[in-house]
Amino acid sequence: MTKTSTGLTEQTRLGVDELTSSLSASLFSHNKKTVSNVNGSNTQSFVGHERAKEALNFGLSMSAIGFNVFAMGEHGTGRQTLIKQMLNALAKEKPAPDEWCYTNNFDESHIPLTLSVRPGEGKALLTSMNKFIDGLISLFPDVFDNPGYQRKKSAIDREFNQKYDQAISVVEEIALKENVVLFEENGEVGFSPLVDGKPLSEKELANLDDTARASFYQLITELEIVLTEQLLELPQWKRLSFEQLKKLKNETAEQAIKPYLTELEKEFKNNAGVLKYLGTVKNHVVEAVLEILITESDDAPTDRELRKLMVERFLPNLLVPRDLAQGAPVVYEQNPTYQNLFGHNDFASFQGSSYTSYRLIRPGALHKANGGYILLDAEKVLSQPMIWSRLKLALKTQQITIENPYSEFSQPSGYSLQPEKIPLQVKVVLLGDAEIYYTLQDYDQEFTELFRVLADFDRHLDKTDDNLIAFGQLIRQRAEQYNYPPVSDDAVLELVRYALRRGEHKHKVSANIVQVNDLLDEANYCWQQQGGEGLLTAEHIALAQAAKKRRVGRLSETWLSEIKEQQVLINTEGKFVGKVNGLTVLEIGDSVFGTPARITATVYAGSEGVTDIEREVDLGKSIHSKGVLLLTGYLGHKYGQTFPVSISANIAIEQSYGHIDGDSASMAELCALISAITLLPIDQSLAITGSINQHGEVQSIGGVNEKIEGFFQLCLDKGLTGKQGVIIPKTNVINLMLNDEVIDAVSRGEFVIHAVETIDQALELLMNVDAGKMSKTGRYPRKSIHGLALVKLENFADILNGDEE
Repeated sequence: MTKTSTGLTEQTRLGVDELTSSLSASLFSHNKKTVSNVNGSNTQSFVGHERAKEALNFGLSMSAIGFNVFAMGEHGTGRQTLIKQMLNALAKEKPAPDEWCYTNNFDESHIPLTLSVRPGEGKALLTSMNKFIDGLISLFPDVFDNPGYQRKKSAIDREFNQKYDQAISVVEEIALKENVVLFEENGEVGFSPLVDGKPLSEKELANLDDTARASFYQLITELEIVLTEQLLELPQWKRLSFEQLKKLKNETAEQAIKPYLTELEKEFKNNAGVLKYLGTVKNHVVEAVLEILITESDDAPTDRELRKLMVERFLPNLLVPRDLAQGAPVVYEQNPTYQNLFGHNDFASFQGSSYTSYRLIRPGALHKANGGYILLDAEKVLSQPMIWSRLKLALKTQQITIENPYSEFSQPSGYSLQPEKIPLQVKVVLLGDAEIYYTLQDYDQEFTELFRVLADFDRHLDKTDDNLIAFGQLIRQRAEQYNYPPVSDDAVLELVRYALRRGEHKHKVSANIVQVNDLLDEANYCWQQQGGEGLLTAEHIALAQAAKKRRVGRLSETWLSEIKEQQVLINTEGKFVGKVNGLTVLEIGDSVFGTPARITATVYAGSEGVTDIEREVDLGKSIHSKGVLLLTGYLGHKYGQTFPVSISANIAIEQSYGHIDGDSASMAELCALISAITLLPIDQSLAITGSINQHGEVQSIGGVNEKIEGFFQLCLDKGLTGKQGVIIPKTNVINLMLNDEVIDAVSRGEFVIHAVETIDQALELLMNVDAGKMSKTGRYPRKSIHGLALVKLENFADILNGDEE
């Protein structure tokens, strides 16, 4: 190495302490008490999310319409649990909401009526109404066996019989004067002539001579006319008798029922709604009793069947009971289908036919959450047809409507219900990610009106001592909750390091606590496999990580083995012109690993510019193509100040057969391009990743830890030489959270990591030649990298344009 390059090497080389975040297990040593011991409850503690907590406190406290909350964040950040805790805490301070019942509409049965009662009174009303129904069944029909009722009934019958007998007597008297006798047989009145004081039979009448027989027939006809005249008012007498008897029955039933209703009215005297309902019952119960309970057929229904019929008419349908001690409801509906959210009319079958009634109305999640809070997943709500539009309508009108949303698209049924709407007062919290939130904001004006509060949950937590201690407490709380062994300080340290690694930042912990919990669960399994004794230590955490790496590591191992077998051409030693080892990250499902990729460049005289082969074959996506196009801008800015840069170059990521995106290869591509221009070879023991801009400044990239570890694993498999290493952007140093294997190799001097700020630094490390600085005359040193590149590009320009001389 030249003197300059050696100095640069020391300047860019990262020390061991820069490869991971500094942490001490002693930070967690004083924090071994469980949350239940500290707080006196099993409530899960939380770390961070202060902005989201403030938004939730604001949104949940606002009573005005439209201040519903959209909780934006990634899955696993604990937002759902945190929201539930906040909702439960707020709900306990609020009074329990009223209960809602549906009752029979006796006038229009297809429109069941609503009935509101105070919390806890719904069950009391049902109990009292059940006693009322049982009392009616025991009371009837025995109440009509009362002597007083029978006496009045006999008087009505006697009055009718007297009128009838009087009419018959008049006709009978006339008939006797004409020697005709009147008789009644099978409820019919007839006449027969008298001869010698005896009525003639039909046979004897037929034996009379024609004159006598005709005379008798004429007489009987006249008597029947008289009979008809006398019984002309018979239907009226019957109707009067029927009405009197009906009135007697009604009055008797009403008098018998009255004490029960009076008792009910007294019990619910402070509830105007119940009293109104009881008034309606009073107007219809007598009719129902006489219709249902007074049966004269031989096939009389059982008491159970009679009770069911009475229940179907008079027992209220309590939708959701409330408990005064529990405060406002908190509901999380995991499957927000239309029926689950808004309720529905159920159907039952009887003798092969289906029917419905107010008793078969079923509540939805909005009924259960009415007066409180409801938590919904935005993605699930939006994926169900018609749910989103009906939810917005319910929130705008503040009413819950129970209906069949597809009724206009289906065959009309014989009978359907249109229940009265129930007033809705609920606070909705939608759980969703940023894409859903901003899409709804852009395309749905009503969303902005109804969900005015955004609770934005953090993806990362600051690495402060307080947050780390709280994070460790959260880990130990989970271990206690699931009866895991006590977690040692070094195990907590490793789990926190894992969270920092997932956050890809030395000073920010990943807020995705689910990933840490999963690792803790897997470590507990390893602890059990080792005998299940003692503490859960860092060794168990390492075993769990190694086991998971093996489970999902088939693809990465296959890729590395193909490189070792030279199925994929990657060199970790030697020097080559126009070839450089770039670093990429492959993410397939939950398998994420880094792997090197050979990037090559070829140049020749021409004016086609830099061609991205990946883009030409539709494998390079937009961000990758942008990175390649920036190379042309750099070449023109760096070398084209005194002459037009004319070049034809091809750049490719070799042996890539899938889509490529991202600009993290742009620095490596530029190094390969300049190597091809200058014919200076690139050291293959170094791999490089980073993005550049048109001025040659190096920019941050993602997946830096996986990229470094992927190249290190390849070098380890091929054999470490002490010269191998990687070049990364200096701005990515803050993202380094490397595994112990890489850190140990760096500390032994077997592997090196360089952090660069400019393309010049990267070029000098790869080519072991000074990049060169422009002189006042606008030239670079002749043997510098830029000097050689400038000469080569001038030659290309001369070839294309001809020597000016």
